[in-house]
Amino acid sequence: MQAVTFALTAGLEILAGVSSLILIALGLAIVFGMMRVINLAHGEFLMLGAYTAIAAVKHGVNFYIAILFVAPVVVGLLGLVVERLVVRHLYGRIIDTMLATWGLSLLFVGLVTTVFGNTTTGISSPIGAVTLGSANVSGYKFFIVGVAVVTVLLLVLLFKKTEFGLIARATMQNPDMAAAVGVDPKRTYAITFALGAALAGLAGGVMAPITGVLPGMGTSFVAKAFITVIGGGASVVAGTLSASSLFGTVNQVASFLTTPVFGEVAMLLAAVVLVRLMPKGITGRLFRGSI
Repeated sequence: MQAVTFALTAGLEILAGVSSLILIALGLAIVFGMMRVINLAHGEFLMLGAYTAIAAVKHGVNFYIAILFVAPVVVGLLGLVVERLVVRHLYGRIIDTMLATWGLSLLFVGLVTTVFGNTTTGISSPIGAVTLGSANVSGYKFFIVGVAVVTVLLLVLLFKKTEFGLIARATMQNPDMAAAVGVDPKRTYAITFALGAALAGLAGGVMAPITGVLPGMGTSFVAKAFITVIGGGASVVAGTLSASSLFGTVNQVASFLTTPVFGEVAMLLAAVVLVRLMPKGITGRLFRGSI
């Protein structure tokens, strides 16, 4: 019985870790994979999503509405403004885009620190413990897994079954040809960037109850997101899923057997080995043609 409980508990930890990594990386994967924009403010979008969810809950908004709708909508609208005012003028200039988004990240951290202070805060999850075998585990981990699954399914439907998905994929492959048939690449890029920001806001809202929320939290999340996106390769959804599954499993297993610090180190080492063996990422060799 103890072996079964251990297996179930370990399996849940791995699933939750993989799901968290998927949510953290999806927004960056969309912006980088479809627009070739290296957004160094991705972690701060995630941080803003967390603070938005906290502020909404404190003002009486339902917990689920706050993290699943308010946080992504607010951060998505902010991403639309950022794209219009800053990123739009820097397409094709990778270094300039990196510097601009890095400056934005510092601005966001400074503004949030001024408003909320440089102290750790958070919100409590209304989901209690769940009995798994003979152990009690956090029911919120099941919620994280569910959110990740639904988000991935909705993205697949968006890119494969909608007109916007067709236009976005065509623009990603050949923006000049898309413009020649009447598509406005700038409008597509703006919506895509806003979608990436909204997904970062969703991740921040979902992560808020299980991690300490403070202005500088984005740094640790953006590092994991970049590792996952680079390891996944060109395909947005397939790459994020495959790399998150690999790195999330390595991280959780190493953390389970040793300490969370060594888990982070093990994930980084796995990323180094993967990039050495597959310079174009997992989908550069496998799952070619996937979204």
